[in-house]
Order: sequence, then structure tokens, then C-alpha cells
Amino acid sequence: MIFPDMAIEGRTDLGGTGNGRDRPRRVGFFLAPHFSMMAFSSALEPLRVANLISRREVYRWQVFSRDGRPVAASNGIAVPAEGSIRDIPRVAMMFVCASHAPEDTIDRATLSWLRRIPVAGITLGALDTGAWFLAHAGLLDGHRATVHWEWQDAFAEKFPEVDVRNSLFEIDRGRLTCAGGTAALDMMLHLIGLDCGHDVAVEISEQFIHERIRAAEDAQRMPLGRRLGVGEPKLEAVVAAMEGSLEEPLRSAELAAIAGVSERQLERLFRRGLGCTPTGYYLGLRLRRARILLGQTRLPVREVALACGFASPAHFSRAYSARFGSPPREERR
Repeated sequence: MIFPDMAIEGRTDLGGTGNGRDRPRRVGFFLAPHFSMMAFSSALEPLRVANLISRREVYRWQVFSRDGRPVAASNGIAVPAEGSIRDIPRVAMMFVCASHAPEDTIDRATLSWLRRIPVAGITLGALDTGAWFLAHAGLLDGHRATVHWEWQDAFAEKFPEVDVRNSLFEIDRGRLTCAGGTAALDMMLHLIGLDCGHDVAVEISEQFIHERIRAAEDAQRMPLGRRLGVGEPKLEAVVAAMEGSLEEPLRSAELAAIAGVSERQLERLFRRGLGCTPTGYYLGLRLRRARILLGQTRLPVREVALACGFASPAHFSRAYSARFGSPPREERR
């Protein structure tokens, strides 16, 4: 028996509608090798607590792996699986939970299995890098989707057919994606609220000492001032401009103009607030982005250099080696 798809863009039911409301809502989790335990737990635990609060089995979950055997998370803890990709699962929704190197664990058999799931009326979701599985299978083409902020550039570069958003989670025509980590908790609280009522979702949030249920459009990253550990608006404005112009770095005079100070005053501002020069801080931002692109995409090193504002691969290689201790090509290997 296959449970019907959820009406997740209005009211939701994770395990069927109508007369099926007395049955447990069935949710599946496909775990790829080295999956994120944080994302998995953040999605699963709200279902467990919903059962506890409701004093009945509202939700029932099942874990799947490629071969039906236990799967080790990135922290080394193995989670038993109850099913494999040999059969279409008897669930209403299936979430894919993957590793920090998702392309290393994607295979044709799993992608073929995922393509069969929507045909069976099952809603597909992805936790963090699980979106790479859905995108490789062509199941996110034309859909809104989100991934962790560190992965967004690489994901958008790899899958131009996907409408990549900078949100905590996205729900779009039978596809659910979230930014991973605790964003999975907010997505599940949202779905449980639609299914069981807002009061139940709030009580679950309280149980987890989660101060509020964040909306889908909430920012993934904490406010810039808190990230920097400073309370200087001029400094924040300059750093925000730097983060938004990594491919075409702004000149020192342009950065100073944003802060409304001279270049010398800007340097003092950075040394006092961040303990470095504006040039050094900006270079660090560009090199960190380069490291992410090297690890998460297959872009040629030359293209990575250009995407991070370096005029030549030689300049990029020297700066990268000085910062990280090895040249870009060696790190990619």
C-alpha cells in the first residue's frame, strides 16, 4: 500500500488524509554514507516528541539505506536500516540525508530509485546536502530549493535549472529542502504545525528549548555584527560589501567611501575591531570561498580563481598556498 502525497502547500498530513488520520503518519529517511547526524536528528526527534505530547503514535518512521544495512554517520555512529532501495517504501514522505561530500556517495541505482518515488505518490524531501541527490536525479528542476549557505554557490553553479534560495527551508510542489542542521527542526515543526496544530508544534519547540519556530524565509546566518563580535555599524557595512563582492573585489577607496571614512581611518577601524587590515580580511574571505568551491565543485582551478576575484591562477595559487599550506590543485586531490 502506498500512502497519498501530502497537501503540503496548505494543510498537511504526513501519512494520508481523510479516514487515514487515525493511522500513524509514515515518514522515511534515506541515509547516505557519512550522513549528517545533526540534520537527521533535527528532523526525526520532532516526530518522536509529537507522539509523546499527543499520547499516541501520530508518526511512524523507517530508515532506509542503499543495501538495507546499517549506515555510519559522519561522527562514526551507525544507524540500523529497515529497508533498501530494492522496493518502493510504504511511506507518505521520504527524506534524503547525505554527507558533506554528497557526490562521493551518489550512484545510479539510488538515483533511479529516487525517480520512482514521486511516481508512487510519495513526497520527496532533502536535508542539507541531500538536495544534491534530488538535483542529480532531475527532481528539483524548476523547483525552489535551499541548501546550507556554504553550499549555495556550488549548488547553483552545478544545477542552474534549480531556483536556489537563501532560506531555512523550501516547500514547493511536493519537494521539501532545508539548509541542514537545526533548519531541519524548523521545517518539521512547520509541517507538524500544519498537520497537528500550532499548539503542538509550539510545545515541541519548548521541549527542545528552541525559543521560536523560525519561518522559512528567516536568514540562515546570524546577524553580521554577532558573527564578527563587534558593534560598529561602519565596520559591518564594509564587511557586508566585501561578502557581496568576492568575484569583483572593491578597491580600498570604494570600501572607505561605504564607511564614510578615509582609507587610513578604515584601516584603523579594521585593526581595532578585527585585528587585521581591510586587505587581509578581504583576502581571507575570498580564499575561504575558493576553498569551498574547490571541495564542493569540479570547476577548473582557473575558474575558481576568477570566481574569487584573482586575476591569474598563479596569483591565486601563491595566495592559497600561503594561507592554507598547500596549492589549490594539491588540496583538491
